[in-house]
Order: sequence, then C-alpha cells, then structure tokens
Amino acid sequence: MRLNPRRHRDRQDHQDYQGRQGVRSETAPAAPHRLGPPASQQRLSLGAGRALMIHRRALVVTGLLILAALAVMGIMLVTGAYELSAAGALRVLGGQGSDLDRFIVLGQRLPRAIAAALVGAMLALSGAIFQSLSRNPLGSPDIVGFTTGASTGGLVVILLSAASSTLQIATGTILGGFATAAVVVLVALRRGVGGETLVLAGIALSEMLSATNDYLISRATIQDAEVAKAWQYGSFNAISWGQVRPLLIAAIMLLPQVLWFVRPATMLEMGDDAATSLGVRVGRIRGAMLGYGVVLAAVCVAVSGPIGFLALAAPQLARRLSRSAGVAMVASAAMGALLLSGADFLAQRLLSPFQIPVGLVGAALGGIYLIWLLVLPSDRGGQAC
Repeated sequence: MRLNPRRHRDRQDHQDYQGRQGVRSETAPAAPHRLGPPASQQRLSLGAGRALMIHRRALVVTGLLILAALAVMGIMLVTGAYELSAAGALRVLGGQGSDLDRFIVLGQRLPRAIAAALVGAMLALSGAIFQSLSRNPLGSPDIVGFTTGASTGGLVVILLSAASSTLQIATGTILGGFATAAVVVLVALRRGVGGETLVLAGIALSEMLSATNDYLISRATIQDAEVAKAWQYGSFNAISWGQVRPLLIAAIMLLPQVLWFVRPATMLEMGDDAATSLGVRVGRIRGAMLGYGVVLAAVCVAVSGPIGFLALAAPQLARRLSRSAGVAMVASAAMGALLLSGADFLAQRLLSPFQIPVGLVGAALGGIYLIWLLVLPSDRGGQAC
C-alpha cells in the first residue's frame, strides 16, 4: 500500500507540535493572572468603601516638591536685610532667641512664608480642578474669569468700606467668584459645562470684569485707589497673623477634600456617558467641583489679591514631572506651594530693599511658561487626575 507523502508529512508535523506543547507545559507552566492594581500603583483605602489609586512616581514627585517648598520657606526665614543663621532660626522656632529675632522670624517672615505656600497650593489646586472640569489646559480660574470676578467683589468691599477687614474682603471675593461662575455656567450651559465653551465664556466675562475693576478704581479717592491698586497686583508685603490664621483654617477645611474629587473627576474626563455608566452623578459632581474651585480661588484672592498664571502653570508642570495621564491634583498643590514660595522669595530679593508685588513676578514667570509651551512639541497626553 502506498503512503500519501502529504498526509504523512501533516501527521508528522502534528506529532511534533504536540511534543513541543507537552515539553512547554512541563517546563513552563502558565503563570496565574495577577489581580489588583498594577505594579506602578498603590491602593489607598479612604473608608466607607472608597479607595484611591496612587501612582508611585506621582507620590515620589509630590514628596520632593513638598521638601523643596519647605526648603524655600526655610531660606526665606534666614535671609533678608536682617541676616540670621539656620541655628538661630531653629532656636526662635523652639521658643528661644532674642526679642528682635523672635519679632523678625515669628512676626514678619514666618506668616509671609506660610501664606505664600498655602495660597500657592490652593490656587494650583483650583487650577487643577478647572482644567479637569473643562478638559482644557487653559481652564484655570484666572483665565476663565473666576479670579477676576472674585477681585471685583473684593474691590467693591475695599472701596465702599472705610476700614475693611479680612473677613469682609473674603466675603466679597467669594460672592464675586460665585456670581461670575454662575454667569459663565449660564452662558456655557447650551453646550455643557466643560471644554472650550467654558473657557471662551470665561475669557469674555473676564475682560468685561477687568474693565469694571478699572472703572471702580478710577472713581475712588486717591488714597482708596492706591490701596485697591496695590491689592489688585497681588502681594504679601503687609501680611500678618491676622490674615494667616483664617487662611490656615480654610486650608485645613478645604485641602483634604480634594481626595474625594480625584476618582469621580477621572471618570468625568472619560466622557459624560462613560461616567454615568460607572455610577457617577455627572451634574452633581460637576457642580461640587465648580463650587470647590471657586471657593479655593476666592479665599486666595481675599488674602493676597489676584495672582495670575500660577493656577495655569502649576497643574501642567506637575503633570509633566509625574508623567501621569493628566492633571495630578495633589502634586499640583505641592507644585503651586513651591512656585509661589519661590516667586515671593524673588519678589523680596530682586530689587532689595524694595519689594516687588508677587503678582508681577508671577506674571513674568507665567509669560516664560507660555513661551515654553509654544516652543515645546505638542503633547498628546489626556487630561486626568
């Protein structure tokens, strides 16, 4: 009987394949599927069935940014017209030292350093919230008009009150910020609160409010106009513990709340339909994020006056350093604290003994940042938290 060569070759190939499979199954058993977060992430339980996924690189970057901000604050405590050693500053912080050292460190430099770090962190976090909400890197409170609206409310209080307190200015800025946010949302409501519509509506309203602020200053007395104009530049030159204590209380109440927005904000950036299918109440989360960002920006404006570009640049710089898929909110807050502390240090030292308003230094650094964005190759990374 003749064998079919083709059939014999097919049978031999099949036997060889089975033999290879048998050897593979004996020598290299299939690895079980790994359940849980990727190796680059860590799961942090928040209680009540909630959990937060932390990127390890973002955690390291955040820690380094916080250490750098603390280092800048330490340098601010020991440098200036009255030189002080690091050991002398530590003695003052420990309750010792001369009366002059205590006055300089505890009464002048420490409240300014704390205010710069807290205002920077809260402004940057506000910018991260709005950039995540609008899915646009230009969606910061100073661009979309919320900071300008808050400054309008503050100016009204300063110009109408004979002796305005920090609480009164804060109330005016919060009311002005919420009124501006309401108008922007109503204008952008036809196409949804997000994307380019929110940014364009905010830019248009910001220009109108800037003109309103200039008109209010022009109608005031010379003394009131000087005070209002100096406040409008953004400065920590006259900061004191009377302003820092309410800022500390606001920071303790507001900053930890960001942990509750990270997960739903990440889902929102996948689109409204995807977020709804995952159980996110889109309208409620958007409203909560909008109110949270407005309050953060308004509190900062009440303490220091409007400071531009920080909320725009800090989230994007933190995102690039942490190499996250989008805006990392906690890293953004740390980056904001570092940037504003450094800007305030430059404002004190560049033309010493004259002090530049930190808002002007921030505007200069923001211009450099925008130029850097123009010459940088386009980044196709998404916006996420």
